[in-house]
Amino acid sequence: MTTPSAQHRKRLVKTLLPKSAVFVHSNDVYPSNADGTLPFVQNSDLYYLSGINQEESILVLFPDAPDPKMRELLFLRETNEQIAIWEGERFTKQEASQITGIPVESIHWLNHFDRVYHTVMQQAQHVYLNSNEHARAMVEVETRDRRFIKRCQHDYPLHKYERLAPLMQYLRMIKSAHEVDVIKQAINVTEKAFRRLLGFVKPGVMEYEVEAEMIHEFVRNGAQGHGFAPIVASGKNACVLHYVKNKARCENGDLLLLDFGARFHNYNADLTRTIPVNGRYNARQKAVYNAVLSVHRGARKLLKPGVLIREYQEAVGHLMEEELIKLKLLDRQAVKKQNNDAPLYRKYFMHGTSHHLGLDIHDVGDPYHRVAPGMVFTVEPGIYIREEGLGIRIENDVLITRTGNTDLMANIPIETEEIESLMRQKR
Repeated sequence: MTTPSAQHRKRLVKTLLPKSAVFVHSNDVYPSNADGTLPFVQNSDLYYLSGINQEESILVLFPDAPDPKMRELLFLRETNEQIAIWEGERFTKQEASQITGIPVESIHWLNHFDRVYHTVMQQAQHVYLNSNEHARAMVEVETRDRRFIKRCQHDYPLHKYERLAPLMQYLRMIKSAHEVDVIKQAINVTEKAFRRLLGFVKPGVMEYEVEAEMIHEFVRNGAQGHGFAPIVASGKNACVLHYVKNKARCENGDLLLLDFGARFHNYNADLTRTIPVNGRYNARQKAVYNAVLSVHRGARKLLKPGVLIREYQEAVGHLMEEELIKLKLLDRQAVKKQNNDAPLYRKYFMHGTSHHLGLDIHDVGDPYHRVAPGMVFTVEPGIYIREEGLGIRIENDVLITRTGNTDLMANIPIETEEIESLMRQKR
């Protein structure tokens, strides 16, 4: 059976060394306090390769196994009536087979894993083990993958161990047509939420009330919820890049920065818009907004196959310099004399313009790999003037094509006039 995850496994197998085995574990269910647990979030690599969104799952790939039934193996937590009553149904072997495309006879309960593990290890020469290798990751907890690495190296110290993460990063950077379709569904739900907010936001509402409207629209449209902690930042809060308190009152005359996205079938959307609380931008707000929009559109023209993100960011910086000079926030002569390793525009635009998007909001990718068709990026320049309490960011998600990119959020209002018009109509 051909499923999206089966296609992903096929691509991975082509990159493996001969006689290699691959082990990928689900994430843990993490405790909170007392007998509570945090919501389960699946390991993105396991989901990519299996489509299984269930805890205590293990995928084993051994493409050169002498026994065909050992070439793709899935291990699941065995369910029973008691678990079904308290926690709900878990996958049957037949259901898991339909999702993964792995034959039923190669799907086992977890209590069979140890026996199969030792058989695979005795026959394999190379063992690919997974870890969370990401430039922004600061992993302080021991994951199931990490515990399994220790176990393998203890049980079989003479095997040749390989890193799975670089292979997964390479594969996941390029989205399949199915993945793009799911991202588009997440974007469609996000658009509905944004349009809802245009009719809800007004002076006096609380930031957390705006967040509640978001999740209402997400859930009623079948999304799993927020793809990440949403930023609902009014007034000076918009100058805090990762503001997530969302507890202030939206005041007349302020702008409201909204950075949010729905999570749909484990894939994410990431949208940012900055709207006027009272429905109208004043002259200064509009000038800064249009400056950001100009950089946004310029960045989209630059983001195309063959570009290195580092070079792209430098080029976007030059676009931003010009806009900041026009706004009289930077002096042209000072810019000419600046230290290029510490450009002056970073006082007002201090973050990157784009990141990969997919199963993770900051999806995996190699910063030294040139942009290629099939990648999905955000484009999100911003200007933050702390002394004025004014922060504006505009963000869309784009799909890289052979000649440039396609704006996946082209239907979402972005011009100041359109936003103002819709806010008037919805009141």
